[in-house]
Amino acid sequence: MLTIHTADEGDAVAVEGARIAGVGTLAEVRARFPDARVRTWPGVLGPARIHEGPLPDAPSPRERIHGVLKSGATAVLERYVDSPELRAAAGRNDVRVLSATHTPVLQEQGRADLAVLDETGACIATVCAGRLVHRRR
Repeated sequence: MLTIHTADEGDAVAVEGARIAGVGTLAEVRARFPDARVRTWPGVLGPARIHEGPLPDAPSPRERIHGVLKSGATAVLERYVDSPELRAAAGRNDVRVLSATHTPVLQEQGRADLAVLDETGACIATVCAGRLVHRRR
């Protein structure tokens, strides 16, 4: 299902499957995809983060990866994913394992990795490969 994610500042991203179908203002994206479902979030919408340090401490690899997703990140650095169990948990959750960091961008046909952050930088919602994997209640 095609979904448009938008936030307080008016930027919008249309997501279809695991890919970005369109980027622009909400008016521009709605005009291109008039039948899409719209999800409006409080905060600022942008590319998902890259988790650049050790993974959050948690009892299981799955919970450590979930901690990354809760922070608004959908990628981790390879040097911190140091066990087969962590690599498997990352793979099951579509979290990318990168050899080096880069500046994430939102672009059409790119992977749909988005984050919505509040005014303090805390994560409100994370979309990883097109799936809503975290939302703060």
